[in-house]
Amino acid sequence: MNACTHLSGLPGAGPAPASETCLECLAVGSHPVQLRLCLVCGHVGCCDSSPYRHATGHYEETGHAVMRSLEPGASWRWCYVDQVLV
Repeated sequence: MNACTHLSGLPGAGPAPASETCLECLAVGSHPVQLRLCLVCGHVGCCDSSPYRHATGHYEETGHAVMRSLEPGASWRWCYVDQVLV
């Protein structure tokens, strides 16, 4: 299993969420399935089970590699580059 090479460069607590929901979903009249938080800048986007996959789109546009779930009780993180849960 690959290790994530990106998480160690990020602050421990991570940034505060920039919004309470996926603003891109709101703009197009869609409802996010689950929310993801970019651990670099605090962008909140919808997961890949949502129609528009805004969290992945944020990674593709910015290169911000690590996100975490914003769902209650979830603490996992995902590195898009290394393709691992951390």
